[in-house]
Amino acid sequence: MKKASILMSLGPLFLLGLYVFPLWKIMLGAPQYPDPLGLNIHINGLKGVNEFDIQNIDGLNHYIGMHTLPKAEDMWEFGTFPTIIGIMVALGVLIGLLGYFNKVSYKWFLGWFFLMSIMGILGMYDFNEWLVDYGTDLDPNAIMKLTNPDGTPMTYKPPLLGHVKMLNFDVTSLPALGAWLMFVGMTLTLIAGFLGWKNLKKLKSPA
Repeated sequence: MKKASILMSLGPLFLLGLYVFPLWKIMLGAPQYPDPLGLNIHINGLKGVNEFDIQNIDGLNHYIGMHTLPKAEDMWEFGTFPTIIGIMVALGVLIGLLGYFNKVSYKWFLGWFFLMSIMGILGMYDFNEWLVDYGTDLDPNAIMKLTNPDGTPMTYKPPLLGHVKMLNFDVTSLPALGAWLMFVGMTLTLIAGFLGWKNLKKLKSPA
């Protein structure tokens, strides 16, 4: 159980990378931009991959009626997510320490993992809802009003995950380093739960 508890204490610490590295990255490439425009999505706000990327993205979006990219104070998520991550890190380390001293069972390890997984799914759902609103709530007085072949107004929702062709832009949305660190950390806690279960099963088996 001690090995499992050590893993349980270490796993949540990987989430601290979210305070430093972006969670997600969206890149926009086009012939007129030899260096693609990029948007890093952090848990506390949006930052351009390069110095002027946000200004350039907002400038392009203005022509087709999209809103400017939100500042940290414009979205409650950017104020809430850092606190939630901090609470989950502290809770995970505490559970690991309690497990090390045999105060809690492996079920607490798995409970933390499933709680974090649910919160991750809800976070992705919320992110996708923002992408939908961002790409479809267009200014009716936009300079350029483009339509699909069937005559309906064209929308510009970036993909949640993967690549899409949008006008002459190649838009790619993928997890960034922060997300991969979170994945590693959560995997460690899942392994901790498995090792704890395996250890208990071994103790209960007849000699």
